[in-house]
Amino acid sequence: MRHWGVLVILSAAQFIMVLDTTVMNVSVSNVVVDLDTTLTRVQLAITLYTLVMGSFMLFGGRLGDMFGRRRIFSIGLVVYGLGSLITAFSPNIGWLLFGWSFVEGAGAVMVMPAIISLTAANYSGRDRATAYSALGGIAAAGAAAGPLIGGWVTEALTWRVVFAAETVVCVLIVASVRVIADQRSEERGEMDWIGTLLSALGLGFIVIALLQSGTWGFIRPSGALTIAGHEITPFGFSVVPFMIALGVFILIGLVAWERRVVAQGRTPLLHPELLRMLQLRNGLVMLIAQQTIIGGMFFVIPIYLQYVLLKNAFETGLKLAPMSIAMLIAAFASPKLAATQSPRRMVTLGLSLVLVGCGLLVTTIDPELDNVLFAIGMAVFGAGFGFIAAQLGNVIMSSVGDRDRGEAGGLQGTAQNIGTSVGVALLGAILVASLSSGFNTAVQADSSITEQTKTQIADASANGVEILGRDQLDDVAAAHHVPTSEVDTLVDHYVNAQLESIKLAILLAMFLAALGLVVAQRLPKIPGAELGEVSAEAPAGR
Repeated sequence: MRHWGVLVILSAAQFIMVLDTTVMNVSVSNVVVDLDTTLTRVQLAITLYTLVMGSFMLFGGRLGDMFGRRRIFSIGLVVYGLGSLITAFSPNIGWLLFGWSFVEGAGAVMVMPAIISLTAANYSGRDRATAYSALGGIAAAGAAAGPLIGGWVTEALTWRVVFAAETVVCVLIVASVRVIADQRSEERGEMDWIGTLLSALGLGFIVIALLQSGTWGFIRPSGALTIAGHEITPFGFSVVPFMIALGVFILIGLVAWERRVVAQGRTPLLHPELLRMLQLRNGLVMLIAQQTIIGGMFFVIPIYLQYVLLKNAFETGLKLAPMSIAMLIAAFASPKLAATQSPRRMVTLGLSLVLVGCGLLVTTIDPELDNVLFAIGMAVFGAGFGFIAAQLGNVIMSSVGDRDRGEAGGLQGTAQNIGTSVGVALLGAILVASLSSGFNTAVQADSSITEQTKTQIADASANGVEILGRDQLDDVAAAHHVPTSEVDTLVDHYVNAQLESIKLAILLAMFLAALGLVVAQRLPKIPGAELGEVSAEAPAGR
């Protein structure tokens, strides 16, 4: 029992790492009202939370190598618990950004790589494969349970209770860490601060550009970035592609810098040779694709349920329940299947189900919900991700030897969180851009609307239309002195544009899943349990 008690402790930490993002998604409309803010700002908080984790995950992995993974695991849980407490008592969006996006994010940076490395230190062979599959299942459980827990607690009490409870869980885990065995890294060295800075800047530029592309425009500067009253439009284009290109160049510079650090005999943030490992690289790419899709869908679907259908948080959780149940069943069935089935086959099956699920969901995006078809679509979608989630951790960690587990764990956390950031940013940006364009186009083409109103709508659309519920639109129209005779027409145009933008975001998720099917064909062909045995003998990456 003690043998698997370590996994229980690590799984508890994994669970709360995943839980609160899904809680925030399902409680989004309540958070907006409670903090007197906007959906766009809450989207920023969600994106920054995962961006902070993704940008500094390698840094967290190196801290574990330098000072001991169990020690950093404990410190990270203390920081995470403090951030949860600040979030629970946040009086406004600024405090939420500080407590959740930054303090909690900083704690997660230390905890998540340590979970992966400590699992490797405490288990080997088939037990290790089982442990990684279980952690994948727990991650799926956190994502699945979040909507139900968050929805019920938000309506019965308040969303703040979830974050306060996380603080209590952190205290309990810290009190239990002594039973966890740790292996000190053979290579401690010093911190690579320049590598850390380049990693954060490169990833930050890319994700923030994607996040703001719905407002600034992806190519054409619809609502340009403005600094000190000056619009930033290089060569007449939006700043977004230039920021993405800059981020890519910085990451290329990171690789060059790390090679120089290795050549000088110092310890880098990341050994570039690791990225030459085909199994590791393909596992990371697949993980980014998975998290991009699920991160974006977890943001878009609650918007449809709460802002179009006007469901409350608990009702939203119930509508997501088929996905939650199917994801749990698939995730916990996956370790048994992994004993005889290859990661390639399991991930291909999962992505195929995701494609079918998304296809069903697109057909249900209407003003009146088809409850049965929506439930089937969510269940198929959830089962697909349940099969995928339990596979990739083993693929990634079995590709390296013991010496590289800290870096591999950091890379896994980076891929997971950057994928989520990109998903929320990208699908959210597509939703906002499509909503703004579609609403403005419909209004300009309607001859029953006055020129004055058309001008107001065009000006508002230039900087991105705010996502609002049908019940809020009358108040917005009154505040802008829109003629009463035009309000119903404008509301219809807005809701129709909202529905089309949500459909477009889901179609983008389908496209990403189709690309993922191509990458999945490069995953290992041997059963997952045999990967676990291979990992115990895997050579170091350098």
